[in-house]
Amino acid sequence: MAAISRAVRETTGGLPRQFWWLWTSTLVNRLGGFVVTFLALYLTVQRGYSAAYAGLVAALFGLGGAAGAVLGGVLADRVGRRSTLLAAQLGAAVTTAVLGFVTDPVSIAAVAALVGLTGNASRPALSAMIADLVPAADRVRAFSLNYWAINIGFGVSAAAAGFIAAEGYLWLFLGDAFTTVLCALLVYVKAAETLPARRSGAKSKAAGKTSGGTLLDVVRDRRFMALAGLTFLFATVMQQASSTLAVDMGQHGLSARQFGLVAAVNGVVIVVLQMPVTRALRSRSSGVLLATGSVVLAWGIGLTVFATSVAVYALTVVIWTLGEIVHAPASMSVVADMAPAHARGRYQGMFTLAWSAAAFAGPLVGGLTLQYLGRNTVWLGCAALGTLAGAGYYLLLRPRTATHRPAAAVDAGTGRDLPVG
Repeated sequence: MAAISRAVRETTGGLPRQFWWLWTSTLVNRLGGFVVTFLALYLTVQRGYSAAYAGLVAALFGLGGAAGAVLGGVLADRVGRRSTLLAAQLGAAVTTAVLGFVTDPVSIAAVAALVGLTGNASRPALSAMIADLVPAADRVRAFSLNYWAINIGFGVSAAAAGFIAAEGYLWLFLGDAFTTVLCALLVYVKAAETLPARRSGAKSKAAGKTSGGTLLDVVRDRRFMALAGLTFLFATVMQQASSTLAVDMGQHGLSARQFGLVAAVNGVVIVVLQMPVTRALRSRSSGVLLATGSVVLAWGIGLTVFATSVAVYALTVVIWTLGEIVHAPASMSVVADMAPAHARGRYQGMFTLAWSAAAFAGPLVGGLTLQYLGRNTVWLGCAALGTLAGAGYYLLLRPRTATHRPAAAVDAGTGRDLPVG
């Protein structure tokens, strides 16, 4: 018991109060995160559209998310983290509710893009707030805890959504919108602005010349952009689990309720294992963790080629979730290390853009491949792409992860966290 108590204290202790309010708001929001998970199933089963159309809508959702990532990152640095977060959350609530009522295929596609834009605009602001609030020594732990909250909510919402959908899909959209409004209320009441005070005169000009002063400077950071490119490959593979997988299960005659239970396995495994695995692997280099996580996830998803029953689908989810658990905290720590303090929103926005671009390309390619080339090509292709991403992560990060340095190390001259790993 003493060991468990000590592990809990080391995992959760010493973080700022405002971080825990942000953590709570994330949990509340994700408890109602029904729509993204069930959108493909809603379009193909409830509305009767093809797998290719479902892939197109999911791709437009991702395209909107890509625009939202960049916009949210810029606004988080210029206007403020809190204001950007509130505006994005309220916009997401409205557009999600509207999506539940539109029936015309063009309207569905357009509103889905708006849902992606407003929903994703909040992510860079939230990540920047956490980085502002939490000291460098505790930042990886804080991001891991936030990811944990996301998956607690996801696990509950995925399981509940299957039962709610049985009563009517509209309730999924309205429930998602309602919890997003609650999330915004928590931020409004409990969260203060964390954007560092603007510097004036020469200091301001000097800051503008540092790495990450503008979006163009972020793009010029070649090492970071290489990381973003590899993340795009990884995320494209991972997207198949939230889009193509639903269609594949539907084609095998499995219901929305069964898909919800299989999807919930992902959240349950993360809730149980995320923090213990993160603690156990904390001494490993970022390159090794990202490479290992990518390969395990890719081949776990690749094993879907053998799945025809709920039990086998669930087993593949357990395997690829282990890869996600290894990958997630390592990727968050690397981005935090690379981003200078004055450009956290923009770096987080560009990193989110990689995920959003994958949310566009992944469902579109997955849906078309499933329809025209078959499921074997989809799932074995995932295994190949994920392996390629893993090799790239290892090669990119290996030169700077040979010697371990503590996450607390910060270069006082630049304000940039030193590399972890």
